[in-house]
Amino acid sequence: MLFSSMTFVFMFLPIVCTIYLLARKELQNYILLIASILFYAWGEPRYLAIMILTILVNYIGANYISRSRNAVHRKLLLIATIVTDFSFLFYFKYFNFVMDNINHIFDTQIHFIDVVMPIGISFYTFQAISYVVDVYKNEAKAQRDIYKLALYITLFPQLVAGPIVKYHDIDEQISDRAVTFDKVAYGVKRFIVGLAKKMLIANTMGTLVDKIFTQPVENFDALTAWIGAIAYSLQLYYDFSGYSDMAIGLGSIFGFKFLENFNYPYISKSITEFWRRWHISLSTWFREYLYIPLGGNRVSKRRNLFNLFVVFLATGLWHGASWNFIFWGLWHGAFIIFEKITGWHKKEGGIKISIAQHIYTIFAFVIGWVMFRSDNMAYALDYLKNMFGLIAEHEITYKLPYYIDNIEIGAFAVAILCTMPIFREMLKVKYERKVLRTIINILLIVLFILSASSIAASTYNPFIYFRF
Repeated sequence: MLFSSMTFVFMFLPIVCTIYLLARKELQNYILLIASILFYAWGEPRYLAIMILTILVNYIGANYISRSRNAVHRKLLLIATIVTDFSFLFYFKYFNFVMDNINHIFDTQIHFIDVVMPIGISFYTFQAISYVVDVYKNEAKAQRDIYKLALYITLFPQLVAGPIVKYHDIDEQISDRAVTFDKVAYGVKRFIVGLAKKMLIANTMGTLVDKIFTQPVENFDALTAWIGAIAYSLQLYYDFSGYSDMAIGLGSIFGFKFLENFNYPYISKSITEFWRRWHISLSTWFREYLYIPLGGNRVSKRRNLFNLFVVFLATGLWHGASWNFIFWGLWHGAFIIFEKITGWHKKEGGIKISIAQHIYTIFAFVIGWVMFRSDNMAYALDYLKNMFGLIAEHEITYKLPYYIDNIEIGAFAVAILCTMPIFREMLKVKYERKVLRTIINILLIVLFILSASSIAASTYNPFIYFRF
């Protein structure tokens, strides 16, 4: 079920909210758990068993770890639980990729079942691992109530596309949280903002992007290629940050406080800063559960650079079973390592240096997004050659005006404007500022009406991160 669907916005969400807000406090977790299972089963009923099995494995594993006083046994139990979690993820997400590459490398014709990946498996697997590791490190107590653990893993606001909620950030809220008018009001507003990002900006940019990226690169010129790459950068940001806004808003309605997942990443002046602002829940997960266990920056410089390489290789692989994502992860890792060696991200020297840093960062992530969007690396390389005028002379089939209309131009301008923190505090205006608060509320109502109209008129258009 999509957040940006008529079924969710006008049926599922109002019914769940009404039942939840009217129920006694001791029943609210059960209501959310049932709603979350129904939400997931709506689109993936056959894969519900995998998620339930993940819950059982981590419930049993964490409780055995908690009870054991033998350090070796604890570590073996942790390894067994994590290996089981990753085995589910590997089979459903990477099995096809591995077998295709084996057939290609060894020129074999091994026939195998084409495995379909369950929606959200990357996200809930990482949350399950967060739980069992937190218990092992004594940063959280093992959950004796399996229903509470099930709620943590299945909670529908962030189940299928994040943000990745680490267990130690939310364990107390699962047991005890308050639902207040302010939280509900803020949650509704945040949800509307996210819905507008998805329907009015991301989907509009997506139409432009699809028109360009589905063409052979010989069909358009360098300017069109750059517009397509920038448009995809905007589509991806508003699509994913829009989902995160909706998830955070829904969490607030139900009394939860989820950590922010985006902090205006496109204003960054380095790729190091970019990853502190982009998909924050994933980058912090890798820092806490991979980078630091590898030794982090407490090791030799050469080992530290190796650790960074491993983290960004894993980041690329997490996003998808494709060489595109692997090269995309390594591309970002190369810039992180470059900044670590040169200190470029710490350089200061006035406005000229600041502008140069910002241009460098935009260049780096826009090139990276071309790899991210392309169907394969061959197309990505040809597309990049076109952007820099490096392909052979060719006859352009259509110029830029063929691909972009006035609505897309308007959305493009608004999208660029809103990547900057101009409206950062818009939803937190104090009650005393009645005029400004009224204007903002009217604007939100207009955005909701426009978004609902777009939902009614649009075809199926899932969030980009559903595929991960």
